[in-house]
Amino acid sequence: MSEWRIAAKRERIKKPLSSILYPLFILLLLILLTPLHLRAQESSGVNHAGNPAFEPPAEPPAEPPFILPFAAPPGPDTWLLGQPYGNTVGAYIQRSIFYQAGQGLHFGLDFSAPCGTEVIAIGDGLVAEIDTHGSPPHSLMIDHPNGYSSFYGHLLESPNLIPGTPVKRGQVIALSGDSFQTCRSAPHLHLEIRNNHHNKAYNPVPLLRADWDSLALIGGFNRGFERDLSSPRQWQTIHDQPTVLFGGTLLNEFANPWPPEPGGR
Repeated sequence: MSEWRIAAKRERIKKPLSSILYPLFILLLLILLTPLHLRAQESSGVNHAGNPAFEPPAEPPAEPPFILPFAAPPGPDTWLLGQPYGNTVGAYIQRSIFYQAGQGLHFGLDFSAPCGTEVIAIGDGLVAEIDTHGSPPHSLMIDHPNGYSSFYGHLLESPNLIPGTPVKRGQVIALSGDSFQTCRSAPHLHLEIRNNHHNKAYNPVPLLRADWDSLALIGGFNRGFERDLSSPRQWQTIHDQPTVLFGGTLLNEFANPWPPEPGGR
């Protein structure tokens, strides 16, 4: 048999093999790459509410990105700053009870306000969750495109919103309520700023546009901070408070606390 006939025969054998192997190669490639694609999709960000999730800045922006949660100015007939975020005396006393999930800290800001005070969105975003994450009787979580989420607790009634609905900064989203549901015991709004995955809470003070020096002068709660005498300057102002990782270990299990723990320690 001539050489060109042998070569032609070999070529006829190659073609059917290549026509079979090529699709198999593509299928194998898809099988191998699909898990990588799914992991990349997950890491690029969709949270458990189904909204896009982004990483917030490593440090607070120079210009606070959010406004206060009330349209009215502060005052005795409108609202006042109550308990601040962080290592408060009240949170320390109850660090292993009410605040254990938040590493022993008060992981939001409390604003004293009469029941029924209109609450506004602190920034543009998407409604994430309604009546989850505690803070009864009702609550609301909004995801913002800058990597932060805002949580509004102790609302008077369930917000008339649907998860996934866009909201605009300054839009009325809820009415403030009372954590004891009496509108006489402790009427206030609890505000948190979290990440888009809702498992971290940040100090809202550097993230909200406000005259904090004036707001901190008066209010309805004791705003003192617990002191660790081993490091007495740590976490003693409204500006200097740590980030909370929900479910993490207690941050304020102090060896030398001041004021002393009730019961003498």
